[in-house]
Amino acid sequence: MNKFQASLTAIAASVLCALSASAQTARVASTGGTSPHETTSTVVDGNRVTITYGRPFTKDPKSGENRKIWGGLVPYGKAWRLGADEATTLITQQPIAFGDTTVPAGAYTLYMVPAESGSSKLAISKKIGQWGVGVDEKNDLARVDLKKETLDTPVHQLTMGVEKNPAGGGTIKIKWEDTVYSADFTVKK
Repeated sequence: MNKFQASLTAIAASVLCALSASAQTARVASTGGTSPHETTSTVVDGNRVTITYGRPFTKDPKSGENRKIWGGLVPYGKAWRLGADEATTLITQQPIAFGDTTVPAGAYTLYMVPAESGSSKLAISKKIGQWGVGVDEKNDLARVDLKKETLDTPVHQLTMGVEKNPAGGGTIKIKWEDTVYSADFTVKK
């Protein structure tokens, strides 16, 4: 990793720490409780890819009833925050490519535009540090296609991850309810 990439990673990590601390107060104030948050990170072909996101549950926090996620809580055809509380953040130390779309090294906000039929989209926004509601579509760097598959076992809490592909590159996965969405990427060197 060169000095620029190391500096960029350090700056992005500092921003995330500051956002996390200030957002914790806002999260508690706005929801009356906290959503569990997670950071997942994987090194893919020498490049660390990190996602930090809030993990809402299928059960309604007020009633305890199971909610319909896709097409219910998460509406089809509209930008969705992809998580809970503050916006979901992607950090990549090196450029990554989703097909013909290259995302430069840096920090980004991720959100999603799910579709009932046709292709759902993973949106990558240049604007970071905002709350998750009120998706800012004006600052999109790109939108990439998501592959949709059915899970054998339902997932009762939003789960995201970055996985290595055996043939090279990686995959961002979004799992919830009985569905998994995925987007393959390669590392640009």
